[in-house]
Amino acid sequence: MSEKASSRMPQRNEHTPLLQRVPVDEGDRVQYPHTNVRRLCTIALTAIPLITVAIIILCIAIGGQNDIFGDDRTDTSSSTSPVSSAQIQLPHAAWPASEGISYDKLKHILHSTPDASKAREWSEYYTAGPHLTGKNLSQAEWTRDRWEEWGLKSEIVSYDVYLNYPLDHRLALLEDGKVRFEATLEEDVLPEDPTSGLEDRVPVFHGYSASGDVTAPYVYCNYGTYEDFEELQKANISLEGKIALIKYGGIFRGLKVKRASDLGMIGAVIYTDPGDDGEMTEENGYKPYPEGPARNPSSVQRGSVEYLSVAPGDPTTVGYPSLPGAPRQSVDGKIPDIPSIPVSYAEALPFLKALNGHGPNASAFPSSWHSGGLAYKGVDYNIGPSPDSLTINLMNEQEYVITPLWNVIGVINGSIADEVIVIGNHRDAWIAGGAGDPNSGSAALNEVIRSFGIALTAGWKPLRTIVFASWDGEEYGLLGSTEWVEDHLPWLSEATVAYINVDVGATGQHFKSAAAPVLNQAIYDIAAQVPSPNQTVRGQTVNDTWDGHISTMGSGSDFTAFQDFAGISCIDVGFNGGPNDAVYHYHSNYDSFHWMDTYGDPGFEYHITIAKIISLLIAKLVEEPVIQFHASDYATGLEKYLDSVKALVNDSAVDETMTKQLFKSLDTAIASFQAVSAIFDNKADDLSRLLASADTPGALQQSYDDTYPSVQKINTKYKLLERQFLYADGLDSRSWFKHVVFAPGLWTGYAGATFPGLVEALEDGNATAVEKWVDIIEQRVDGAIGLLAN
Repeated sequence: MSEKASSRMPQRNEHTPLLQRVPVDEGDRVQYPHTNVRRLCTIALTAIPLITVAIIILCIAIGGQNDIFGDDRTDTSSSTSPVSSAQIQLPHAAWPASEGISYDKLKHILHSTPDASKAREWSEYYTAGPHLTGKNLSQAEWTRDRWEEWGLKSEIVSYDVYLNYPLDHRLALLEDGKVRFEATLEEDVLPEDPTSGLEDRVPVFHGYSASGDVTAPYVYCNYGTYEDFEELQKANISLEGKIALIKYGGIFRGLKVKRASDLGMIGAVIYTDPGDDGEMTEENGYKPYPEGPARNPSSVQRGSVEYLSVAPGDPTTVGYPSLPGAPRQSVDGKIPDIPSIPVSYAEALPFLKALNGHGPNASAFPSSWHSGGLAYKGVDYNIGPSPDSLTINLMNEQEYVITPLWNVIGVINGSIADEVIVIGNHRDAWIAGGAGDPNSGSAALNEVIRSFGIALTAGWKPLRTIVFASWDGEEYGLLGSTEWVEDHLPWLSEATVAYINVDVGATGQHFKSAAAPVLNQAIYDIAAQVPSPNQTVRGQTVNDTWDGHISTMGSGSDFTAFQDFAGISCIDVGFNGGPNDAVYHYHSNYDSFHWMDTYGDPGFEYHITIAKIISLLIAKLVEEPVIQFHASDYATGLEKYLDSVKALVNDSAVDETMTKQLFKSLDTAIASFQAVSAIFDNKADDLSRLLASADTPGALQQSYDDTYPSVQKINTKYKLLERQFLYADGLDSRSWFKHVVFAPGLWTGYAGATFPGLVEALEDGNATAVEKWVDIIEQRVDGAIGLLAN
């Protein structure tokens, strides 16, 4: 076995059980020739038990029986149960009721405990100083100690990761070799905002940027999307040997740099344009922060430029954890090979204005090029390239090191050890503050844990195990969460039901969620239980003020490894700002406690609202005897996702007749999955209603002994459903991503792509790959059908 293969073997320790899943290579598997017949038989066989259960429930209702199967349990000698009571071990004596305190009392504690003054206190702590990845051990220890105080057994888990820290930089506009403008690459120190002037504040830089010192003419590249660069090539704009001047937005910043490098450009400068700030701009008459809600002109968005859609995590240990002594891979193709630097729009202005009159104007390009908001400052948005006499000098010096990072992991052990809910938020930030990203989530998570601690003190013990995580390294490329998932993959695959993520907990009033489809109904239910701080109509809930849209899972936060690598159903929640809210200074020094306290969430009411949503969602997934998933929502999602793929066929070079025939087979598979999942969900709902029919804990004990195996079977299938959509070989161009339904878009990085292998095959015009991915997806759908039906 090669050294690389050896390194992928899971480490045996107290976290990883000996039992593990071994993926089977199904790349050359021949499909079963009678899939339609098999699916029809499966549906019929699944329907029979459902009809039987319905008849039993009807008999109970008519006959007034107190047990499930209608036999008289008062005469124990006449019991004909196929499994004796001695053979069944319920999770606890009160099952299916909650243990220690009632479910209603638990929800009351979780709803009433979160405190705005406490959330404000936690925010103030986390934003008091710098906490870059690998430089926040004191915060990790403080977090662990608070969690221990609140009743969680907690520990710090470390990984040795490869990353960079800034040493020096320069950005200058040169005319005939002489300095015409020298950027300070600093954000203004604001007397009103104490963290903006800290002596140890973090310089502006990009995580995983390449060191280099380059001087060349430059080109304005709009958002730097794949399509933007296509338009530049169509317009015969010379790119090779030039420096790219790019706006933030549209796609992940690392992919802007990647595409520029692919086309021969030698450096990238990225700035935030106020044209993307909605209503709240200086041009519209709003004062900039700190006097008003508009963007401060000197604000700079830091961030990672790792190629996030290729693979997240440590780029030198893709697919296995960065433990001490782990073999290190080459970073080629995973992080940029040209230097890049972020800059404020105030310091981008001289570069943009110097392009006036050079090359075509953005108005001659598609409408996506027309959103620039600096015309009132004298910018014409010409494309360039600049003449040879007008150049940019970009110098970026980075130190690359292998350094520890520190995750904090806290556990509340449940009665069922192999049904686990994981909840996480990252702690690291690019700047001293990070009041929104991530520490609005950190403050909220602390209130969640404090709430569960009070429930534990009241005598509650959870049905399922709960794991809380404070991740380090998210900002560089989801490092802490990815390494932890890779480290604990066998256990996670065996035991984990769902992962709940909160990143930006509150920077505005608009509730946002992304989720695996099985969790859609759960979040609708919880959103309808939590009052909204916005009480324009008395008594309205978060659900009442929300548009109800649930996004597909993409990337850009710590759910990625759980969803796309481990096949664990995930949900991500938070409150964001809208176009009419104060501008959020993302990854800037002005994402500060002062901004949050003044504009983002004065009163910290949305901090505690997201804490309540997370707490009640955890309780729902942990305490209800039948896991509250809905497989039929997944099936409905697959149909919708396939429809979106079909819409791409007309723009593809792949033969339309062939794709229609292939899609017909996939349509049939998805239709069968819809039928089976509806039957399965109905069976689960019937069991839930049956278990809820008892008025007292411990009632109908013998009947529960009989019923518990059915509940276990259903819960195991719900738990493993997401895993059915994993493909061991991964996507063609990025094998770390194993999920055939969800992945970040290859050229978006953040936004989710559905059926990514199939979409990329169509975009490449590769008929062989299209056929391959239709077959792979169909096999996975068949696997899901088989799981639910058998």
